[in-house]
Amino acid sequence: MLSRRSVRIKVMQLLYMLNRDEQLAFPDLLKGYNDGIWKTYEIYIFQLHLLLKVAQYAEKDAEIRAAKLLPSDEDKTFSPHLYSNSCTQSLANHVAFLNIVAQFHANEALDEDQIRRMYNAFAETEAYLKYLEQDDLTDQDHAKILLELYRFLNAHDLFIEMTEDRYNNWQDDESLVVGAMKKTLKAMPLEGEFYKEYEPSDETVREFGEQLLRKTCQEDQVLFELIAPNLKNWDADRVAVLDMIMIKMALCELLHFPTIPTKVTLNEYVEISKTYSTENSKDFINGILDRLMKKLLKEEKIVKEGRGLIE
Repeated sequence: MLSRRSVRIKVMQLLYMLNRDEQLAFPDLLKGYNDGIWKTYEIYIFQLHLLLKVAQYAEKDAEIRAAKLLPSDEDKTFSPHLYSNSCTQSLANHVAFLNIVAQFHANEALDEDQIRRMYNAFAETEAYLKYLEQDDLTDQDHAKILLELYRFLNAHDLFIEMTEDRYNNWQDDESLVVGAMKKTLKAMPLEGEFYKEYEPSDETVREFGEQLLRKTCQEDQVLFELIAPNLKNWDADRVAVLDMIMIKMALCELLHFPTIPTKVTLNEYVEISKTYSTENSKDFINGILDRLMKKLLKEEKIVKEGRGLIE
């Protein structure tokens, strides 16, 4: 689930924390990094479980309808198959998944009133009403309505609020989690260790992320000394903190990560700067990195493995 860009952002944020708090040591950063990486996966588990709880409220809905003194025709024909279908049950009865939910405490402090409000709001949608009217529903039909439920929830203020209250990294990792959720729901009914696909991988987390964090910290002064002479018409002390951090990280990649193409490195940090730094940062960072790269290539200090890695 994690992309290299998301790893770069997490490293950047930790380096910014280090810049703001000189009491932080590298072990603190490393712990923060690993915790942050797993928080992304934890959001995925939490949202999948929360969706399951909303779907389960269909059973409560059936009880309420059955208890009415004057039930409507819709009440009489209502079936809680949003929850009782084979797709939802493949998650509800998945022991390994439920163990992970318990491990992350994703099942704690869930307010039934909040679940009810989200379910009732979804129950009024055209997609759910049409689903209830259908006969001979297939697994494809059930997977489709669960995907519709997730799309609805992900636009619902309460669902977003519940996620944000637990995870302050939600805004940074939203696109990753949403992509994983959609892929999971489309694959229903679920089998085996489906969740393994979204765990942080060693290649992304340790071989790239941890090393990027370690190298940028270790060589901070060396990187600064390479950058400073190339800041034409700029005083190094006046460069925005995040801009300097991104330039250092990019330079670290150019020098120490031989399998990452130079063009990829430059493009990634320019794109990250568009979201996390000032309006003019993208042009500034692009210009400095382009100048540095040309100089280092000329000095044969950038060594890449494989074809097409230097452009």
